[in-house]
Amino acid sequence: MSDGYRVGVLGATGLVGSTIIELLGSRGFPVAELRPLASERSAGKTIEFGSKVLTVQAVSEESIQDLDLVLSSAGGSVSAEWTPKIVAAGATVVDNTSYWRMHDDVPLVVSEVNPDALEGHKGIIANPNCSTMQMVVALKPLYDAAGIERLVISTYQAVSGTGKGAIDALRAEARAVVGGYDMPPAEIYPHQIAFNVLAQAGNFPEGDDHTDEERKLINETRKILGDAEIKVSATCVRVPVETGHSETVNVETREPLDPERARQLLAAAPGVTVVDDPAAGRYPMAIDAAGKDDVFVGRIRRDPGNERALDIWVVSDNLRKGAATNAVQVAELLIQRGLLARG
Repeated sequence: MSDGYRVGVLGATGLVGSTIIELLGSRGFPVAELRPLASERSAGKTIEFGSKVLTVQAVSEESIQDLDLVLSSAGGSVSAEWTPKIVAAGATVVDNTSYWRMHDDVPLVVSEVNPDALEGHKGIIANPNCSTMQMVVALKPLYDAAGIERLVISTYQAVSGTGKGAIDALRAEARAVVGGYDMPPAEIYPHQIAFNVLAQAGNFPEGDDHTDEERKLINETRKILGDAEIKVSATCVRVPVETGHSETVNVETREPLDPERARQLLAAAPGVTVVDDPAAGRYPMAIDAAGKDDVFVGRIRRDPGNERALDIWVVSDNLRKGAATNAVQVAELLIQRGLLARG
């Protein structure tokens, strides 16, 4: 076998899967073989990886054999069925779906925040929800310096988090509004998303007044930071932006922390870029974060109603750091720490 790892990408034709494949190439990940996997519906399609054109294979007992690593973003039900089979076949799985995140024996890892959680993994590593991911990258330096008592979060989530169909719907609706055409029926979301804001990102589980996106922010934040005592209030909103989630986060710390110190901590933190000169119109924007891997933080200021709370504005590309980039970074960490065996 040539130098490198045999890597499968499950969900290879989706937005996150295709971004993972792009990043494996651009980051120089040591790939001896890349095997794109997807549903029967996508089998037979071709993708480019470097100078090669690869054919997408249907995920099956045969196609998952002889792999060292699988980066998966094929949906929760697919992951629930296939991840144990892939691990049994000898590969380590970094999974982007929500299915494994809150399992006690599965580490939920953000590369800059809790890489030590990878130690002792049992073949499955979970990637957090995209909104949680970018937020905890910004929160980690503040948590380490002063602790966190409470978070009050509002998200402004891009449609690409729902998939390619949502991008197509936004564009079709926008064309209809601008061109004066008949509005196409809303199929992806409960209502028109173009030129609108929906007070709902995610779905409402039976009997719950919070969406699943909001529950993910609450539960995953505590697990990643390793602190079940953090109080979290979350409202997740869908906005007519293609790529890039934005968040307002009110951070009540346990110890005093002034805005200038917070700015210094964030500027020095790995994976964070501070853009914070609002009087000059300089603050993070989704349109600038798109296509980049950092988490951008600005509007760092004191909450005037709470001397132990700060308000911050957090923006990141939900397809990259929010999903694909972290998955590849986790795979890189597995190699660096000697935790990814060749089968």
